Amino acid sequence: MSDSEPLLSEFLTKEELAAELRRNVRTLDRWDALGLGPPRTCIGRTALYRRASVQKWLAAQAQSCRRTQ
Repeated sequence: MSDSEPLLSEFLTKEELAAELRRNVRTLDRWDALGLGPPRTCIGRTALYRRASVQKWLAAQAQSCRRTQ
C-alpha cells in the first residue's frame, strides 16, 4: 500500500458489500448474527469487510455448495 492510497481502500462498507453480493444489508446482519457471513472489522459502530477476506469466504462457500450436491 502506498502513502497516497487511502488507509481503508481495501475495505468495503456493509452497504457496498450488500450491493456487490446483490443482497440486502439486513441479510449481512443476519449472517453475522448466525456466524455465517464473511469476517468483519468494526470501528465504532461501523462494520467494514476486507476485500481479501470476503473473496476467501466466497471461495469457501463455493466449496461447501459442491459438497452438498
